[in-house]
Amino acid sequence: MSRAFVRLSMLLVLLWQIFPPVRSHGQQSGAQPASANGNGVEGQRVFATTCAACHGLDARGGERGPDIVNRKEVQQMPDEALLRIVQDGKPGTGMPAFRSLGIAQTQAVVLHLRSLQGRAMAEPLPGDPERGRGLFFGKAECSKCHMAHGEGGFIGSDLSGYARGNRADDIRGAITYPGKNLDPRKRLVTVTTMKGRTQTGMARNEDNFSLQLQSSDGTFHLFSKSDLRRVEYQTRSLMPSDYGSTLSHQELDDLVSYLMNISRADTVRTGNKSAPANDEEKE
Repeated sequence: MSRAFVRLSMLLVLLWQIFPPVRSHGQQSGAQPASANGNGVEGQRVFATTCAACHGLDARGGERGPDIVNRKEVQQMPDEALLRIVQDGKPGTGMPAFRSLGIAQTQAVVLHLRSLQGRAMAEPLPGDPERGRGLFFGKAECSKCHMAHGEGGFIGSDLSGYARGNRADDIRGAITYPGKNLDPRKRLVTVTTMKGRTQTGMARNEDNFSLQLQSSDGTFHLFSKSDLRRVEYQTRSLMPSDYGSTLSHQELDDLVSYLMNISRADTVRTGNKSAPANDEEKE
């Protein structure tokens, strides 16, 4: 065996260890999610071998590609849109498609880009937000109590920015177990007047002398405590407790995705990347 052949073999082994073969789309089932894969090391490697030739190693632009770190339109673009661009390319711009990377490595590249931009990649949506919107305003009847982007009810909290900062599993748990860790301020209150009239709603204002309730139709009712025979604070949440059985697992995923999607849109609209849109928690 010649020395040249031995040296070539050793060189090939070394290169394989530094740059392992790229998985095809059909080989991605065993890949780790980008967030768990060596803190973005995989994304950095793929970016260096696939994207840096045009955009530069720091993604701040090169001879053939624009700066994708500081451009606001790229910063504000949803992760899902960036994933599509990497996979499908952008015709007419010189940006080719990289479908051979597969989902796991594409997510890793976007994760690396987000880290260069100074923020983390958002959690992938577990379902279809459009179907979730249909559930929110339809079968699940969330909009009877809750508002989303200016549409819906008044008695529940505004959910436009609720999902920001919450994981999908936590949102799903809040939907299926609404009474868990219930804020006392979110409990239903039922009052009975001296004349026997009853009214149920959410307490909006209360002091030593008066109590203001808001009923499910949005109407406010003001009572003097001296006119009340009984005030009962319910131990249950206003939210139905049977969503775990009335909605399928896929429908719950779709509903969670809708809440996550509108929160991301609310973040882009307001320019707020950390603080919630309101102080209220989901009931």
